[in-house]
Formats: sequence, C-alpha cells, structure tokens
Amino acid sequence: MNNAQLGGATQKAQSVNGIPSTKEEIRAASRPVVSVSGTQQNELLAALPRQDLETLFEHLELVPMPFGKELFEYGSKLEYVYFPTTAIVSLLYVMEDGATTEIAVVGHEGVVGVSLFMGERAMCSAVVQSAGYGYRLKTQFLRDAFMKGGALPQLLMRYTNALFAQMAQNAVGGRHSSIEQKLCRWLLDRLDRSPGNELKVTQELISIMLGVRRESITAAAGKLQDEGLIQYRRGNITVLDRAGLEEYAGECYKVAKTEYDRLLMDVAAR
Repeated sequence: MNNAQLGGATQKAQSVNGIPSTKEEIRAASRPVVSVSGTQQNELLAALPRQDLETLFEHLELVPMPFGKELFEYGSKLEYVYFPTTAIVSLLYVMEDGATTEIAVVGHEGVVGVSLFMGERAMCSAVVQSAGYGYRLKTQFLRDAFMKGGALPQLLMRYTNALFAQMAQNAVGGRHSSIEQKLCRWLLDRLDRSPGNELKVTQELISIMLGVRRESITAAAGKLQDEGLIQYRRGNITVLDRAGLEEYAGECYKVAKTEYDRLLMDVAAR
C-alpha cells in the first residue's frame, strides 16, 4: 500500500470512528445542532410538515446576524437565503446619491432573499437592523427543493405575496401618510417581530429608514409621547398603547398586517 492509499485508509477509518478529519468534517462538526424546536422559531419553517422540515436539517445552518451586517447588496447574486429567528432585517433601496429608504422588513415570520433563489439579481439591499440569529440555506438547495414541489414552494409563494403587499403599502404610505402615521407603522412592524414592547433604536436610524429629516421624527415622536402612545428615552422606545398606535397608523399598517395574518391563518389550517 502506497502513502496515498495509507492516508486515505487512515482518513476513512477516523471518519468511521466518528472523529472528524477533513476540513469539511471539522466544519460540519463545529456547527450548532439544528433541531425542530430551534427551527420552529421561524414561522415559515414551523409551518412545514415534520418530514419536509427534517430534510432541510443537513443544509440549514444556525448563524449569528449582528447589527449592521449586509446580507446582500443591490445587483448581487445571493449564495444563501436567511430564515430569521430573533434578528430583524431591513430591505433597503439605495439611490445613487447614497440616500436610503426602507421598502420592507423581515423577521421571524419570513425569509430574506426568497426572490433571488431562482437566480435573479437583487433589486435591493438587505441589512440586519436588530441583532439576533437565523438559519441560512444555500440558494442552490432551495432551488432544488422548490422544483420538487410540495409544501415548501407553496409556502414561499404565499409569503412572497404577503411581502409584496407590505412593499406596496409602504409605497402608498410614503406618498399619502403623515410623518406620525409612518412612524407608527414603522414601530408596529418592529413590534410584530420583537419579543417585547421595547425597541432599541435611535431617531437618526428611523429618519434614514423612512427617508425623512431627523427633526421630523423628533417632532412626531414627541407628539406620540404626549398622547401617551410611546415613551421615548435616548436610544430606546417603549410602546405603551399598541391599539392606539394601530388606530393612528390606519391603512398605512393594517393592509399589510391583514395579508400576513391571512397567511398565518391559512398555514395553521393546513
């Protein structure tokens, strides 16, 4: 037996005994274990039949999603799609002069990059706005799974409809809603994807996401606080009256929320 054959036999023996030897095996062994309970923190993954979900385990990877991380940028092709569990991601349109406007937000209810898995280039950028975790999946595997049919492609298509409804409502609200209504909608969108009623966010970040002056956000936040809907301290907003925020936001929030609620009700009825 030559040295190459001996090395191959030794490597094979180590693998058989459960000892990782290759770079791929070491990398795989160091990954966090993917579990049913963990993946079910994302509502789309939780909606999959158990058997369909388990077929993804080998390909799903739990990853940290730190604040400010750019998952992809305009014009790029995406290697992974992301299923957030505790992170919140903003989909942004960046103009040539650097001005930024948020067109949608994704949290534990959805998936980031679903429109790219068929090979199209990104029409927006995706940036983590609230740090947390999520599961990532290679777009090639998602493409293969989509072509096989079943529950996964149905869920992805239904979710895409809900995401488009959010984008459309944001476009309409950006033109016809007041600053206070835009701020209410923005806060409610985050509240829907957060575990509590407190949001760590600065007025400067909100102004960038909404594409308005910071002074306008300061005035709007002050008005909402005076009316007892929120409490604002530097870098922290506590929602005191969610129902009041929803009423204030009006159609600016309710249309997209209704579409997501319909999606979840349909999923629950499966």
